[in-house]
Amino acid sequence: MKSTRKGLRDGELEKDTYGRLTCSECGKSLKTQNDPDEVYTVRHCPDCGSEWKELR
Repeated sequence: MKSTRKGLRDGELEKDTYGRLTCSECGKSLKTQNDPDEVYTVRHCPDCGSEWKELR
């Protein structure tokens, strides 16, 4: 699982005009999964199922 910053650099993710992360493949906004025991938040695309991690 890549980080969101690496996904932005590789072109897998894009930011829309409001600064939200969107999947380049699907064009959908990413959803968030917060696990209180982890240091990072998992961001996933609801359509293609790709996942990225984002430090809190």
